[in-house]
Amino acid sequence: MLKKLFSFLSIDMAIDLGTANSLVYVKDRGIIINEPSVVAINNKTGQILSIGEEAKKMVGRTPSYITATRPLVNGVISDFEVTEQMLKYFIEKSAASSKKIFGLGYLPRVIIGIPCGVTEVERKAVRDAAKSAGAQTVFLIEEPLASAIGAKLPIQEAGGNFIVDIGGGTTEVAVISLGGIVVYKSIRVAGDKLNDDIVQFAQKEYKLLIGERTAELIKINIGSALNLKEKKEMPMRGRNLVTGLPEEVVIFNDDVQRALDKSVKQIIAAIKTTIEETPPELLADVMSGGIYLSGGGSLLKGLDVLISRETKMPCKIIDDPLTAVVRGAGIALENIGTLFDVMSKDEGGEPPW
Repeated sequence: MLKKLFSFLSIDMAIDLGTANSLVYVKDRGIIINEPSVVAINNKTGQILSIGEEAKKMVGRTPSYITATRPLVNGVISDFEVTEQMLKYFIEKSAASSKKIFGLGYLPRVIIGIPCGVTEVERKAVRDAAKSAGAQTVFLIEEPLASAIGAKLPIQEAGGNFIVDIGGGTTEVAVISLGGIVVYKSIRVAGDKLNDDIVQFAQKEYKLLIGERTAELIKINIGSALNLKEKKEMPMRGRNLVTGLPEEVVIFNDDVQRALDKSVKQIIAAIKTTIEETPPELLADVMSGGIYLSGGGSLLKGLDVLISRETKMPCKIIDDPLTAVVRGAGIALENIGTLFDVMSKDEGGEPPW
């Protein structure tokens, strides 16, 4: 009763704690934060210098005593204390921009998206980090479920919904029916691995050492999952590993496609494995409804066409795939009464508000 009486003092928010980017959705306001999951730390003092966009600008450009790092690797927490500080920054920034009263000992209530394949220890790490950062109540929602809700798929009906969420650290493939995940596959091959493929290709083919940001730009601008008729090229700058001097070479889209081919095949293999394990009745629904792609990795040119060709089923990229998880978690937040069952109930069986 007391919680309901003072609920106006609290801020309800959904967080997509991604390997590459973190997004925050505040109830009744929508997405208010979309920043890289990067933290810059002064190693001499242990002080957090910057978080998010400002920290990302420092990647590869810092002196030895400053480290710009990602506290999440493959969708899970690798540095608890830094993740806690990053969450605290996002929560406080959301609170500061909210017109609601914040403080007086009454803390935010949070839903966080997590990968399907995480262990109980990794789940607890996310929950503990959020609570240490200032959250009062923390609920978890699996990312494929959140993506499906964000795509407005009928997940609570008795029908098969096939969703592939390709994020920064993990690719989550899931078949959803009656508000739950029936079959899933989680692999640690996603956007970051595609970037690394380009870095490795540049070293092997051109003896050129390039940075992660350069590789990401190449992937976005001329990367593809298929051989394209149209030829595209892009300058690639780095350090020649033989001479040690700076060098610029021109890389073509078919080179990038070859570099990404192995990882793309692993993603398709995960999709095929999930299809093989799907019950026939649900597979019949998927054949008519198709496969839905979400996450930043789904924007790789030609990926939807290749998946459709390999699986013999229609494949669609959902609207605004980059924000699907946080939008879905936000919809769950707005409709807590009807969607409470799709969330992790580690803290009890009743809705916390």
